[in-house]
Amino acid sequence: MKNVVITVDSTADFSKEIIEKYDIRVSPLHVLLGDNEYRDGVDATPQDIFEYVKKTNVLPKTSACATEEYVEFFTRQLEEAEKVIHFNISAECSSSNANAVEAAKRFGGRVYVVDTRQLSTGQGLLALKACDLLQEGKTVDEVYNTVLSLTDKVQTSFVVDTVDYLYKGGRCTAAAAVVSKILKIHPSIFMDNGKLVVRKKYMGNLKRCIGAYVDDLAVDFPDYDDTRVFITHSHCSDDIVELIKEKVKEKFSFKDIEVTTAGCVVTSHCGQGTLGVLYIKK
Repeated sequence: MKNVVITVDSTADFSKEIIEKYDIRVSPLHVLLGDNEYRDGVDATPQDIFEYVKKTNVLPKTSACATEEYVEFFTRQLEEAEKVIHFNISAECSSSNANAVEAAKRFGGRVYVVDTRQLSTGQGLLALKACDLLQEGKTVDEVYNTVLSLTDKVQTSFVVDTVDYLYKGGRCTAAAAVVSKILKIHPSIFMDNGKLVVRKKYMGNLKRCIGAYVDDLAVDFPDYDDTRVFITHSHCSDDIVELIKEKVKEKFSFKDIEVTTAGCVVTSHCGQGTLGVLYIKK
């Protein structure tokens, strides 16, 4: 039996390779396409989101894992491990954390729940930091306390290609959507105190804007944990992803650059063409 297993919400946006490499277990959130409910990453993909929005002009709804789902999920993990450290999407964005905390009460201290205050691979960075610490021989309490201390150190941000999804979701006005399309404005969205906020608006073609975004990150957040960085995107073209990967190599000195595709939850709110560079600050 393992001593500790690391688990995450599907909103961590991990690739299959990362999940297998670190033996991470995933609890899927839910996506509602009309009257049909699906599990994020299990029986629904971002492509399903794109097709649904194109067909209906309506954004899908997403929902948290219920407490009983977490109870079942943690029960399965504890059949193979003594303890679980679970990483949730920010409590400001979803009730998943509250439900996981409630479920954890039934396991007599064997389940540790982390409100990452992040989403997507910003959440995932903390889970992988926990994996690193366990490899170093840290105790469960040491790992838990360390990752809690890092929740405000994660640089989680994205640049949005089009504001169509933000408009459909009520996050910008019709006038702002029209102006953004005409002027080719691409807003950058950051996690701040567990919430998503617009920080800066870039103007021009997407390649230029994302390049400027990486330049700004290097200036604004120059001190960082060089272990790894995530380039996470919602089905951007290969040439844009490669361009940003080279830009990150130029501006930073990360030992590991991971490229992942955003899952259904991030896709549902930001749309296709969204790209972010995420890492832990010092």
